[in-house]
Amino acid sequence: MTSATINLLSVDKLTSDNHTTLKNTINIVLIIDNLRFVQLEECPQVPFADAPQNIRDPYERWIKANEKARVYILTSLTKVLAKKHESMVTTCEIMDSSQEMFGQPSS
Repeated sequence: MTSATINLLSVDKLTSDNHTTLKNTINIVLIIDNLRFVQLEECPQVPFADAPQNIRDPYERWIKANEKARVYILTSLTKVLAKKHESMVTTCEIMDSSQEMFGQPSS
């Protein structure tokens, strides 16, 4: 995570006026950092403790990418919204919640 990325996401905090723009910016950042897959793929099943590494790797990769993406998204929120969303485990939960709050209804 670079300070430039954090600066980009922390400049304009999420509001109803900039939801679409900020959502696009977040998606661009996630694509650039190869993290977008956490919004497109479900988390792999938690492997057993004695599972071979090739079984643990996809799960660990998804968890690490999701955590990094969560930080990016939470950085783009106001303190009040970040506090409200910090207990959400996945980036999809956070993005869906912000869509419900600020997004335009689907027609």
